[in-house]
Amino acid sequence: MSAAKEVVEFWRAAGPQRWFARDDQFDAEFRRRFLDAHYAAARRACEDWLETAEGALALMLLLDQFPRNCFRNTAHSYATDGLARHYATRAIEEGLDRELTPQLRAFIYLPFEHSEDPLDQERSVAMFEVLGDLEYLRYAELHRDIIRRFGRFPHRNAALGRIPTPEELDFLATGGFAG
Repeated sequence: MSAAKEVVEFWRAAGPQRWFARDDQFDAEFRRRFLDAHYAAARRACEDWLETAEGALALMLLLDQFPRNCFRNTAHSYATDGLARHYATRAIEEGLDRELTPQLRAFIYLPFEHSEDPLDQERSVAMFEVLGDLEYLRYAELHRDIIRRFGRFPHRNAALGRIPTPEELDFLATGGFAG
């Protein structure tokens, strides 16, 4: 079985109930099984995976989701975001996203939602509108609105060594989005 297929099968088997929940056991298993694959993808050693929709999805999982799960609250959580967006753009240009089920297609779009660039945020919302999943769209709009308000995600400040503004501190202290 190819490494890309293993990543995607692991993710599918985990299912939505584990994809976005903090689960230390899940994170540990994800890390144990795919840490080397994450680093290979980060080195751009897996670019040939962009030849298939499944490979593109595996790259998004390794470069966008894996660091968020396996390097929580560290700068490494965001270290491969730019590369994930680059690969997502290429996958979309090739139409690979449309070969995936809507539930999995969302992972091709999430790198734009995770970006602190306002144009990426607008693109994310537009893609999730077309996808038609109201829950994903709600989160895309939430992310966009935070970037419109602050120009960045305040919950990342500590991990990235950024000085928070008083408004950001107030937002976080009153239950603002935490990632």
